[in-house]
Amino acid sequence: MSVIETSLEKLRRAGAASASAAAVIAPAPIAAVAPATGRPEAVTPLESAFVHKRFAIDLARLSAEGYVPEAGQERRFADSCHRIKRPLIARALAAGAARDARLIMLSGALPGDGKTFIALNLALSMARERDVSLLLVDGDLPKARITRLFGLLGERGLLDALRDERLDVESLVLKSDLPGLAFLPAGAHPEGAAELISSTRMRDVADRLLSRNPRRLVLFDSPPLLVSSEARALAQIPGQIVLVARAGRTPQRAVTDAIAQIDKAKLQGLVLNDAYVGVEQAYYDYYGYGEPVDTVAKQPAR
Repeated sequence: MSVIETSLEKLRRAGAASASAAAVIAPAPIAAVAPATGRPEAVTPLESAFVHKRFAIDLARLSAEGYVPEAGQERRFADSCHRIKRPLIARALAAGAARDARLIMLSGALPGDGKTFIALNLALSMARERDVSLLLVDGDLPKARITRLFGLLGERGLLDALRDERLDVESLVLKSDLPGLAFLPAGAHPEGAAELISSTRMRDVADRLLSRNPRRLVLFDSPPLLVSSEARALAQIPGQIVLVARAGRTPQRAVTDAIAQIDKAKLQGLVLNDAYVGVEQAYYDYYGYGEPVDTVAKQPAR
């Protein structure tokens, strides 16, 4: 048995496994993200006054830093992503779904598991969907890696909205040059960030982000759960959580300890990073609370 399978089997025996359908996560090729045209985006009258700042995503920079699929893997990435992103979207938009199901968190147990790579590529893939818009939030507050990759260090973001209740967080959202994708930077990192994330204000901010558009999905890139109090605080907010572990690196105990930090009803699945299992199979395996599903991806440990 793999680390992930062993961990999940223990959870099953303990009766902690969720009965909900498991979600599957894998990266989408950044190069394959094609601009969509004519996507409707419903907004409330209040938002009509906002003129969102825009920024361009530097694909060359993402490639240089290893945040795009390897050459020759693009088609396999695209095919896998189409298959495996669907459960998250379906659960978020299902009739009668809880409002927080549109809030999705990507995290891992320890640094180096690859969760930022997956979060970034998943966001780019979901933004291609014509029926949803995607807001990517840099919730990895200590590192702010996606904010840096986008060249947006110094821009106000999530932490600024939490610290100053006079700020409307929607006014801090930046529009990218890829239709359907918006971004909220991490913002200036103050002392007491974990307390800000744990506050009632954080729930108000999350609710405000959802109110922009009933078809908006909000994806948080989170710090690793076992080394960050901010991550454990953030895990209280979303309705869906996906964890990432790296084969041969993430200890089994770390996986089970990370799972213990979150509400099992929110856990939609696990991604096993760097798990080469054969020529015709995947570098990345997904394990949910049911039958494992192979994915097709090879990602760096980001």
